[in-house]
Amino acid sequence: MKNLPPNTRKIVTGFVGWLVLLVGIVLIPYPGPGWVIVFIGLSLLAREFEWAKNLHDYAHSKYVAWQNWLKDQPRSVKLLFWALTAALVVSTVWLLNGYGLINGWFNLGFDWAQSPFVR
Repeated sequence: MKNLPPNTRKIVTGFVGWLVLLVGIVLIPYPGPGWVIVFIGLSLLAREFEWAKNLHDYAHSKYVAWQNWLKDQPRSVKLLFWALTAALVVSTVWLLNGYGLINGWFNLGFDWAQSPFVR
């Protein structure tokens, strides 16, 4: 990467950084590495863009504050966030026809498992 001309390096870094950042943003609501991927994307962009470094630092401080706030909440609030996350994952898998595929593979006969987007 260091052998590339500065403008080419900036374009390649920007493209890859934005791609990684967008994937991370899509994955934020799901259990797993969504926020890690977001920060990796911002770190890539920060190599070439000052605004990305500032945004990375700001977002990281807010993320740490959110984690600390959630850690200090009663169990009922933590369970509510886990339930909302689970509902989001279950509904997304249904909308993307994940349950419909399993229903079709095993001939389960659950018509409700079919996504409304797939007919």
